Amino acid sequence: MSIQEEVGKRRTFAIISHPDAGKTTMTEKMLLFGNMIRSAGTVKGKKTGKFATSDWMEIEKQRGISVTSSVMNFPYRGYEVNILDTPGHEDFSEDTYRTLTAVDAVVMIIDATKGIEAQTLKLFKVCRMRGIPIFTFMNKLDREGREPFDLLQEIESELEIETYPMTWPVGMGKRFQGVFDRHNERFVRYSGDEQEEYIPYSELDQHPEITEEVAYQEAEEELSLVDEAGDTFEIEKVLRGEQTPVFFGSALAPFGVETFFETFIDMAPAPTPRKSTKGLVSPENEQFSGFIFKIQANMNPKHRDRVAFVRVCSGKFERGMSVTLGRTGKEFKLAQSQQFVASSSNTVEEGYAGDIIGIYDPNVYRIGDTLLTGKETFEYDELPQFPPEQFKKVTAKNVMKSKQFYKGIEQLVQEGAIQLFKRPYFEDYIIGAVGELQFEVFEYRMKYEYNVDIELTPYGERIPRWLKEDQVDTSLFDDRNMLVEDREGNKVALFKNEFSLRWFVDKHPDMDLIDLFEVNQYTQTNE
Repeated sequence: MSIQEEVGKRRTFAIISHPDAGKTTMTEKMLLFGNMIRSAGTVKGKKTGKFATSDWMEIEKQRGISVTSSVMNFPYRGYEVNILDTPGHEDFSEDTYRTLTAVDAVVMIIDATKGIEAQTLKLFKVCRMRGIPIFTFMNKLDREGREPFDLLQEIESELEIETYPMTWPVGMGKRFQGVFDRHNERFVRYSGDEQEEYIPYSELDQHPEITEEVAYQEAEEELSLVDEAGDTFEIEKVLRGEQTPVFFGSALAPFGVETFFETFIDMAPAPTPRKSTKGLVSPENEQFSGFIFKIQANMNPKHRDRVAFVRVCSGKFERGMSVTLGRTGKEFKLAQSQQFVASSSNTVEEGYAGDIIGIYDPNVYRIGDTLLTGKETFEYDELPQFPPEQFKKVTAKNVMKSKQFYKGIEQLVQEGAIQLFKRPYFEDYIIGAVGELQFEVFEYRMKYEYNVDIELTPYGERIPRWLKEDQVDTSLFDDRNMLVEDREGNKVALFKNEFSLRWFVDKHPDMDLIDLFEVNQYTQTNE
């Protein structure tokens, strides 16, 4: 096939939601459709011993949460599907934000019993800001929940996006009978098992056991209201991120998932051009290029491996090819290349725009790096970074384990979930994170992956501001307003609170204090 034909087969998307909305369960069902697993696990699989495939870390199995993005690749109905399952917990939202830079569409899971929740709102806004097409799945219809009209109204008012119901539910909870599939003009019957029964609209009059139910008749009236007063479906609006197709069902049952997935795969966009320092780069460009959006240590703890995940953006990837690292100009050979179902991998020989490929990292790559072939070099747009809000001093309880201690910190910091700072003269190691859960995961992984018990001494919440090198005066800082260095050697002031920050600004009006969050907000808003 030509590069153009190969690119047209790719569907690369992320699944995002608030915690417990059913995101990882949905991923499991999609893997079933792709014949990648024989039976679906659940996120909280402690009693059965069958855990979700995408929750591959030991701590994810123990805690029943997703703490890192998982990458899964499989063929489905002639398409090459790349799914990225993301953490729902807000403490790991930076990992999710970076993952969103590597996808062409997003599936948003909403718990129909709760509606839009805090993390849902945050992630939706990021998608809207980046113009990513959004497909919505209203989950848990097999429980009593909110009325469909209320859910649609909330999406339109809270998220400021048009909705178009692709399916419409008949009842909910114990009264749940199935959904009207508007796109395929059929009724999908819910029988309580995994088989979905499809009845064309023209044959419904042969099923009085369905049509004479009160729930069916009420749903039919609601559907005629939607047909008359609702928005018309426009695929162009969907691809611009201005309209979201909405589907109803239950990922756990499962019901409505296959109907959703088949429609989504046909509607979702193939890879599109990407912004770089030389302008837009077409996915059909002959020159291979891609960027690293994620680095993961210890996917195989026995081998202490490090895998860099590359989103292919143009040209053809071939195992063993030599590429240039845009940041340094150095050349590397990509001999070890893999595609994944969570932590299980297969060697991949070739790839095209849209594919997510794991390559061995000999400790040289960074998140955001561009890899490419040819003489012309460029770099893809920088990935978002977010300043930490909480800081803790980290030390090894056993000084004899210092080698493992430093190696563990170096590798886990390079994954991007936590940030490392050093205090000049004291040589203290300080780690910063968005939330407490990140510290817990860090401590757990240091113990079980690097065999190091650590001690964390809290500095509490701090307000970080980056400083310009020529303006640094060490005499202006103390324990209250600490001066530290980040991994790149840049000086950073950690202010105790807002009062300390305002006092410092008033006293030193000529000093430039850089708020990394504001820089990121500006950059993304003006893309």
